Amino acid sequence: MSKPVLRGEIIDDPAQFDTLAPDWWGLWEQSSSATPFQSPAWLVPWWRTFGPGDLATVAVWRGGDLIGLAPLYLEHGTAGSKLLPVGISLSDYLDILCVPGIENQVAAIVAEKILSVGWSQWILSDLPEGSAALAIAHPDLKAGRPATHGACPVLAIAGDDTLAGCVPSRRRRQLRRAQQAASRRGRIALSSARGAPQTFLDQLIRLHDARWAGHGGGVLADAAVEEFHRRSFPLLDARGLVRCWLLAIDGRTVGAYYGFYHRGRAYAYLGGFDPAYAEESPGAILIGHAIAESIREGAREFDFLRGQEAYKYGWGAIDRWTMRRVWTRS
Repeated sequence: MSKPVLRGEIIDDPAQFDTLAPDWWGLWEQSSSATPFQSPAWLVPWWRTFGPGDLATVAVWRGGDLIGLAPLYLEHGTAGSKLLPVGISLSDYLDILCVPGIENQVAAIVAEKILSVGWSQWILSDLPEGSAALAIAHPDLKAGRPATHGACPVLAIAGDDTLAGCVPSRRRRQLRRAQQAASRRGRIALSSARGAPQTFLDQLIRLHDARWAGHGGGVLADAAVEEFHRRSFPLLDARGLVRCWLLAIDGRTVGAYYGFYHRGRAYAYLGGFDPAYAEESPGAILIGHAIAESIREGAREFDFLRGQEAYKYGWGAIDRWTMRRVWTRS
């Protein structure tokens, strides 16, 4: 019996993009490069919220099975149309999802199909090392050299939940002092907010806004970004991907941590704290707790995600770079 032929399909209808989710989850669970940022729980709400152009997503099928997916859209401008990844800007990792072992075949079909769409420049960013998208090649495409795009400091996990095996001694001492200072202020309570997404988001937004008040405002000050998170968070939580905690001191919630966990890797995405408690370092207490919890779960890495903020290196993280590549029509 002959094997089903691989076929590509352009998805430009938002309704079809939504209904792809069950097949998308099946592919996401198989893809070796999958992160929470490439899941339908993240990218479908992103498109519903922002929808900044016209969908031009490529789905690759083998019979009735989805074996490859390149979530893309067209952004139109006076200089021509750009082909961009769905999820750009808010997502720390992006890539083509693919069943392992056929990355080159899927990349070739994606390239072939996307050439049927009108665009002048195709930009893919936030590509992890070894990305399937870096294999894209076609005689009618002119590829620029891959360039480093963003640093994502990553802490290699070792040891136990005392953090002695992976976090520098100086940071552990600072963490103990923060915990002691918080204890002097009142009783410390750390609680998981999983299963109560809207309550958690209310606290996260309040504390994130407080943290960035007077400093230009944080990312959650944008009403559209808040709407996106209110749509995506419950979907991610339902899949068991969310790791979020609230820190209370003497009954007052003073810190919030929003992260993910998937396949032995923890991701620190967003946080906020009450500036009135800055001396107690609620952000550090929450990160220390998140690292300890990731160790208990058997994590190999704690990813601080995009950005070279100094505090990340204090925890012992080392830069890991994502890539950016640009194609034009040859």
